[in-house]
Amino acid sequence: MRAVRRLLERIRRSWPEAAGDAGSAVLEFLALSVVLLVPLVYLVLVLGRVQAATFAAEGAARTAARAYVVADTPSQGAARAVASVGLALEDQGFDDDPDGALTLTCSSAPCLRPGSEVAARVDVLVPLPFVPAFVRSVVPLEVPVSAERTAAVDTYRAAP
Repeated sequence: MRAVRRLLERIRRSWPEAAGDAGSAVLEFLALSVVLLVPLVYLVLVLGRVQAATFAAEGAARTAARAYVVADTPSQGAARAVASVGLALEDQGFDDDPDGALTLTCSSAPCLRPGSEVAARVDVLVPLPFVPAFVRSVVPLEVPVSAERTAAVDTYRAAP
């Protein structure tokens, strides 16, 4: 019991000396958390947008290739593919032009010939969030994301 009393007495004697630092730990914590948390939150936002673009590009390329190969004519297939890319990009919050984002290539001269393949490539530019427009005009601050999918035209379909 005496040891505890001695320890408490020592703590009481040293307390006034430490009272001069009161409140500095809170300021240090706030400063350090701002320095570390702000970049971390920004990184999470950027990675979230890049992931959304990846998801949109993958889905858009897959549905565009499928929509093209089930169409009756190449022009109808291209219109369906562009529409499906527009839906996929809009679903993830991107306002890119679907016609400019989509590139279709065919493995044979008539695109919808049975047994041929159609490749759809979707390119999306992800702008970095919270970057002012005047900075964007000087330095391109966008992350390019692309996806490519191939779909086969059914071997037993009627030739166009």
